[in-house]
Amino acid sequence: MTVYTTMDSPLGELLLAGEESATAKGGVALASLSLPEQKGAAVVRDGWVRAPEAFDGIAGQLGAYFEGGLTQFDLEYVDGGTDFQRRVWQALDAIPYGMTVTYGQIAARVGSAGAGVRAVGTAIGRNPLLVVRPCHRVIGADGALRGYAAGLERKGRLLGLEGALVS
Repeated sequence: MTVYTTMDSPLGELLLAGEESATAKGGVALASLSLPEQKGAAVVRDGWVRAPEAFDGIAGQLGAYFEGGLTQFDLEYVDGGTDFQRRVWQALDAIPYGMTVTYGQIAARVGSAGAGVRAVGTAIGRNPLLVVRPCHRVIGADGALRGYAAGLERKGRLLGLEGALVS
């Protein structure tokens, strides 16, 4: 069963969706975290159950992150995506708080250098877990902010919150 809630954040109202899980803290594995006006954002569907209490732990971690007190999330995620997307997303999860890497560096980490950079960018763009899976930490080779489904202004705000230096 899919459960969901919304919560306020410095980026706007977040939509969190998850699946019940016997192994996840709080009983919910996070399937999606969407920001307002996000390209490809999740939408509440028929049959989804509003259950704010199921997201108390997740919401607490997000609140601590936005306040600058949390540098790494401890959440269970719903498995999704293709094998390639999951490899890219695992590479995103490995980017330390406050650091940035380039799309080319991610491509090299997943064995897809060269022309594979475009495929990596597409996989990053399909990340269903904005903020908690840190695709905002991926920048252009020239140090510029590039591509973020919720907008470059929000990407910059997240990097600013983390103290990442972007030239």
